[in-house]
Amino acid sequence: MFGCLVAGRLVQTDAVQVASDKFVFNLPDYEAVNHVVVFMLGTVPFPPGTGGAVYFSFPDPVNGAAVWQLLGFITNDKPSAIFKISGLKAGATAGAGPHPFGSLAASSSASVAQVGVSVEPLEQLAQQIPVSSAAVSTVDSFLQFTQKMLENFYNFASSFAVTQERMTPNPTETFIPSSCVLRWYESFQRRMAQNPNFWKN
Repeated sequence: MFGCLVAGRLVQTDAVQVASDKFVFNLPDYEAVNHVVVFMLGTVPFPPGTGGAVYFSFPDPVNGAAVWQLLGFITNDKPSAIFKISGLKAGATAGAGPHPFGSLAASSSASVAQVGVSVEPLEQLAQQIPVSSAAVSTVDSFLQFTQKMLENFYNFASSFAVTQERMTPNPTETFIPSSCVLRWYESFQRRMAQNPNFWKN
């Protein structure tokens, strides 16, 4: 029903069913993993009114106990999600609240983490709060960052603006008209709106 993917590795579809509504993937060498994708295979949908809470578990470096943290959710309407786990590997239990995997033992190896999917009612999923550091930046947040960065640059450059009458001759200084910077800013914004990845070309 589920798959798990780490960049540079084969897709995992070998989830272990630990309960009728709970599935676990083993994640070897998790210290080298930054992001993990959890997705539905498309062969079996969630039962009506349910979805999957996705959890990440790593062995506590002090006592070896499993530390489970909620990453987020997948549903029939959102059958895949990417999660950042690199920030969860420090061993701190902050944000690790109650989880549905109960007394499930930690992996026998200190270098193996686990990704768990728990099938739960959608109403219950909506009330749970994932670990904030597991969220992956979206295109919208990238666009917002770019816009704020460009505004900051334009405002900073404009703070040095002087009229031609007040300009002091300086042969070692090059002056750029502020209208030129404004045209570039507007052009960059327009291109970002059309294709957020244009700058990669």
